[in-house]
Amino acid sequence: MPNASNKEMLANIKADLDACGAVWVVDYRGLTVKEIQELRKIIRETGSTMKVYKNTLVHLALKEADQPTLDDLLQGPSAFVFAGADVAAAAKAVKDYAKGNQKLEIKGGLMEGKALTAADVEAIASLPSREQLMAQIAGAIAGVARGLAVTVNGVPSGLARAIQQVADQKAA
Repeated sequence: MPNASNKEMLANIKADLDACGAVWVVDYRGLTVKEIQELRKIIRETGSTMKVYKNTLVHLALKEADQPTLDDLLQGPSAFVFAGADVAAAAKAVKDYAKGNQKLEIKGGLMEGKALTAADVEAIASLPSREQLMAQIAGAIAGVARGLAVTVNGVPSGLARAIQQVADQKAA
C-alpha cells in the first residue's frame, strides 16, 4: 500500500506534467549544491522549473497520463525540467549549462506525447526563441508589405514619367 507522501508526490508530478509544454530529463550526478542552485535559477528565468522526483513515481505518473514512460531515461539520479511556454528557451538553458559544466548530462525528454533523445533536446535548444521567431515573422511581413508598396507606387509613377516625356517631346 503506497504511503501518503508518495501519493502526494505522485499528485505533484501529475500537476507538473499537466502544466508544462515539455519535460527534459537530466543526470545531475556530481553537481554541487551551489551548482544545482545556479542551474535552477537559470531555468527559472526561462519560466520553467527543475525538480527531483523518484523515477518510479514519474514512471507511474506518465503511465497514468497515457504518455511514454521513458524507462530508458529513468535510470540513476534524474532531475526533471518542466518547461513553461517557451520550451526552446528551457532546452537552451539546460544545453548551455551542460556545455559549461561537463557533470550535467541531458538524457532526453518528453514533448507533445513523444519521447525525445538527448540529440532531439539539443536540436530544440538550437531553435530561436519565441521572441526571435516573432521578430523574424514581423520582418518578413514588413518586407513583403514594403515590396508591395513600391510595386503599387511604381505603376502610377512610371505612367506619370511616360506622360511627362510625351509632353516634353510634343513641346519640343
